[in-house]
Amino acid sequence: MNIPVTETRGIIAKALEENIPNPQTRYELISWYDTITKQNHFPNNKKIMIQKEGLAMGAPTSGLIAEFFLQNLVNTHLAHLTEKHKITGYFRYVDDILLIYDPSHTNIEDITDDFNSLHPNLKFTNELETNNN
Repeated sequence: MNIPVTETRGIIAKALEENIPNPQTRYELISWYDTITKQNHFPNNKKIMIQKEGLAMGAPTSGLIAEFFLQNLVNTHLAHLTEKHKITGYFRYVDDILLIYDPSHTNIEDITDDFNSLHPNLKFTNELETNNN
């Protein structure tokens, strides 16, 4: 997954505008975001590499920033997809998603296709498990 840094900055800026009344605090938080996303360095084979797109692998802040992006995606699209595919359970841990659905109403390929159409940087795959009890 390649989290889009510029798009996520906009998501965070909007959330700050809606929730933080102090403009100085908003400015400082966006400055923090800009600093850490421009300093995308990580170690690899005893060398320091620069991440050209997305977030630095293994950086302590990468998970937090990815969470903003993914939660926005859920808030924006999940209700429609849940209704369309009659999804009865949606659970997410970091970037793993568990869906519970009735295969008589939809199929996993259609669900996967719809999730993959949400954003060009994301690629969802599926692993089907059934309950035969």
